[in-house]
Amino acid sequence: MNQNTESNPAQPGARGRHAGEAEQPQLVPLPGSTREPAPQALHRPAAAEAGFEALYNEEISVTLVLRRAQPVPDEALGRILSRTELAAYGASPADVELATSTMTRIGAQVTEVDAASRRIRITGQVGLLCTIFGTRLEPVSSVAPDQQTVAHRHRTGGLSIPAALEGVVVAVLGLDDRPTARAQFHFAPAAAGSVSYTPLDLGRVYNFPAGTDGTGQVIAILELGGGFAAADLDAYFGSLGIQGPAVTAIGVDGAANAPGQDPQGADGEVLLDIEVAGALAPGAAIKVYFAPNTDAGFLDALSQAAHDSPAPAAISISWGQSEDAWTAQAKTAFDNALVDAALLGVTVTVAAGDNGSADNAGDGRNHADFPASSPHALACGGTRLSADPVTGAVNSETVWNDSSHSATGGGVSDAFPLPAWQQHVTVLSGAGPASVPQGRGVPDVAAVADPQTGYRVRVDGSDMVIGGTSAVAPLWAALIARLAQSRGKGLGLLQPALYGLSGGGAATPGFRDITDGNNGSYHATPGWDACTGLGVPDGTALLAALPKA
Repeated sequence: MNQNTESNPAQPGARGRHAGEAEQPQLVPLPGSTREPAPQALHRPAAAEAGFEALYNEEISVTLVLRRAQPVPDEALGRILSRTELAAYGASPADVELATSTMTRIGAQVTEVDAASRRIRITGQVGLLCTIFGTRLEPVSSVAPDQQTVAHRHRTGGLSIPAALEGVVVAVLGLDDRPTARAQFHFAPAAAGSVSYTPLDLGRVYNFPAGTDGTGQVIAILELGGGFAAADLDAYFGSLGIQGPAVTAIGVDGAANAPGQDPQGADGEVLLDIEVAGALAPGAAIKVYFAPNTDAGFLDALSQAAHDSPAPAAISISWGQSEDAWTAQAKTAFDNALVDAALLGVTVTVAAGDNGSADNAGDGRNHADFPASSPHALACGGTRLSADPVTGAVNSETVWNDSSHSATGGGVSDAFPLPAWQQHVTVLSGAGPASVPQGRGVPDVAAVADPQTGYRVRVDGSDMVIGGTSAVAPLWAALIARLAQSRGKGLGLLQPALYGLSGGGAATPGFRDITDGNNGSYHATPGWDACTGLGVPDGTALLAALPKA
């Protein structure tokens, strides 16, 4: 593959040819923007000079992320801020004006400005944007995180930005539009599923608090593909004997609710998320944000959901990818958006991954999945469950591990340091002994995820059983909505309170500890572990255990 052409700008469309009379900016490197080649990237057959010409004349939009006007102090995460208070940590008016005027002067069109989330959307021809950001884009095909071959724009190496914006623009996302994440769900083989559960069954198993149904709360769900039909939801909730929630589809960056009539494709993820959250919190309003599966689309969906009014009690994310597959700028921008969510009282539940401790990386090393590995996300791991669905009585519950490609994610982040609230945890890997992890430990919490003891759902007119940690994220989002309903406010960053209940190697109040099994390298232990976190919820006990303030 051709590398980034910062040092060789004389590429098709990179200078002058498509920039018209636009100013040629002086450029400086953008830290954290280095991008590795996409897996198995190959030039498209038309990627000769004519192919480049067509690409460089194409008009696209990208997202710029600006710095905060001031850093967020640690103590701010302990309370819920008003939107006026949050504005102090958004982009400053001066930075917004500088960025918009600079981009306009160079020839880009500024189409959206959101100072609160520090994002600016700009549009321009590919050739112009390559000039502005000192890179080269190529049309290629590569292998996406879901192992499908996709065609997309591609870059490698680092980006640059106009010198006037040095330190002001901290991320440029969307130039390379390779798929950024995979859905964390698995189907049960046709004859393997010995038992399965409806979400209502699991509400009994996990003792969701009585007298709550999410009324008055909003649950946001982020989707990077697929769609749903109202008829499926009506049929599903009707089969459970309940009135389903109000569900609204919201498009981000040109994406839309687009069911593909493929039960084992992205529709499976979308319907699973809505049906689990909706059955367990039928009184809540559910908003489903559909975005392109790119780093820009993922970030824009999270930011739009977090800053929506009213703020959701929870945002459920069932998509992710190994930390090392993200650029540093994208991880930082996404983590900062999760900080915004926490400041607004929003708890973001994120699937921890379905490919064991290696996270399907294939290099023989352990990898945590992002965005679950962010310390500002409530990371959700998975179990295998044997329980009486009628009474909720549990016979056994262990770490979900059917194989290296069908096991709960979990481990230690290479990107984020160990948070203060996790200082007392240890991880057990191999023969031991257990030790304090060097980075943020994943997951925080868990619930059933094994597809062989999975969730009964309806997708594209078909009834089926689905598992994966992608089911755990909406389950926990529904529980959060019910806890928020009882408390009368959002819970925000929940981990300090949860780990504050923990007694090191002892079971944590509000949880049932899972102490049997492994996800590859990491083993379940009493107390927190890198397979199922603090354990699975006892919702009623958790409501009683959480601090009242």
